Amino acid sequence: MSRRDRIKLTDEERLELLGEERIAIVSSLGPRGWPHSMPMWFVPRQGEIWIWTYAKSQKVRNLERDPRATVLVETGHEYGELRGAMIEAEAEIHRDFEIVIGFAEELTLRYAEGISSVEGDAKAALEAQAPKRVAIHFKPVRTATWDHRKLGGTY
Repeated sequence: MSRRDRIKLTDEERLELLGEERIAIVSSLGPRGWPHSMPMWFVPRQGEIWIWTYAKSQKVRNLERDPRATVLVETGHEYGELRGAMIEAEAEIHRDFEIVIGFAEELTLRYAEGISSVEGDAKAALEAQAPKRVAIHFKPVRTATWDHRKLGGTY
């Protein structure tokens, strides 16, 4: 078995990683052709990455011009602890208010400590922001994963 095959995450391990980690690095192609990489909070939906951002942001402009993106979710401090997923994806930008606000609520529940629903002032704040935002769904084209812990200390 190749080293690459030994460290590959199973589908269950990949879903667990996406469920545990909080930040995805989203890379798109900037206007000068250079990678434009930004850390983003995300929600995994059926193993796929969704984010929300300002509709006029550079990443949205980049993805409107070229929907190809690379999304990286990674964790670990030392080489033997590294685990991650690199997803080459096609971005789908959603502007529909219902999709954007629904996703905003889901994102809020994922990241806000100790709340189980979005109501009152928090809901009003999201509704005020939603017209300025988009939800972006990254549809995977190719995924590479790794878990160096599977090497058992042999590098």
